[in-house]
Formats: sequence, structure tokens, C-alpha cells
Amino acid sequence: MRKEVIMPKVGLDMEEGIIQEWLKKVGDHVTAGEPLMSIETDKAVTEIEASVSGTLVEILVPENEEVEIATVVAYIETDEE
Repeated sequence: MRKEVIMPKVGLDMEEGIIQEWLKKVGDHVTAGEPLMSIETDKAVTEIEASVSGTLVEILVPENEEVEIATVVAYIETDEE
């Protein structure tokens, strides 16, 4: 099953963030809890962990692009149905 990876809200005043770096590339296996990307806000840089295990199949937002919270930024294909 394909799961969405969304831009999380990591601060009370956060409305958007910049994907500073993808720590995995398309085709890589990810494990839930493993760092997937780092995002930059006006206050800090934070590593964001994968919420599910599977294969990163698509990145929708490239590095250094600013996106609003709750925006789908990638997809992970899981073994779940």
C-alpha cells in the first residue's frame, strides 16, 4: 500500500518549512523511526523520521524547496494492504 509522507508541523507557529535534505533516495528501503529527511524552519533544522517501513518510491518536493505543512512531499510503498 502506498503511504503519503507529509510535511509535519514541528513548531506552534510553523506554517511552512524547507526540505533541506533527503536522507534517502528513491528505491531505498526505510524503516519506521529511521531519519528520512531534514527540514529547516525559521528556528531550527530537524530530522523527520519515516512513519512506516517500506520503499521510498517517489519524492514530490526537491531539496531546498519551501512547502506548507500537511503537503504531501513523498510516497513510501509498504507491505501492508
